[in-house]
Amino acid sequence: MGRAYQNRKESMAKTAGAKTKVYSKYSKEIYVSAKTGGFDPDGNLALRRLIDGAKKDQVPSHVIKNAIDKAKSGAGEDYERATYEGYAPGGCSVIVDCLTDNNKRTWTDVRNCFTKTDAKIGSPGSAAHMFEHQAVFVFTGEDDEAVLEDLMMADVDVTDVVAEDGKISVFCPHTEFFKAKTALHENYPELELDVEEVTFVPQTDADIAPEHVERFEKFMAMLDDCDDVQNVYHNGVLPE
Repeated sequence: MGRAYQNRKESMAKTAGAKTKVYSKYSKEIYVSAKTGGFDPDGNLALRRLIDGAKKDQVPSHVIKNAIDKAKSGAGEDYERATYEGYAPGGCSVIVDCLTDNNKRTWTDVRNCFTKTDAKIGSPGSAAHMFEHQAVFVFTGEDDEAVLEDLMMADVDVTDVVAEDGKISVFCPHTEFFKAKTALHENYPELELDVEEVTFVPQTDADIAPEHVERFEKFMAMLDDCDDVQNVYHNGVLPE
């Protein structure tokens, strides 16, 4: 990819004073994962990844436990995933990832974010082809060639390893998340991961012109305010 990973996933964790949104986001994801894939993190790798992510984002253990207990009891809402694609102000591609118990409400809320900022909502597949669904790891280091060799020796299917500004970024197919993470920790026992997630990585960048920045930021803020929106992925690059 020729560059270090720049996280363009606009998550609730990046909104000041939004801890309750972070908790709600993880609670929904953990609940759905446990309900659909099993309650044991050792047997449900998606659930284990979510729990690890929640702990890293300082979600209280009781929030995690309550979500799993609710899934076990069979109570709670029947959430389903809804994904919307299109073009944000400035023309960059965007994917809006939601969990909803009311598709009509979610569609209306997300569409309003597009229409009120002159963004364009598209049909399924209109933006997804601009992204790759990948596992991403970022940590302090310089020798990307050694990391690549270690991962290949562990039979990890690596897409790319990039060293930039004292950080190493590892990209691999999303299905290789735990295999890659295990190999990294086995080869570097003291390793601390700055980023460890499954996300949508843009294949190309789209520069956002200065005149579109205000509307772009308004668009992101409106999506952030939508209760059903879990994450927003885009390939936009704001001017420095």
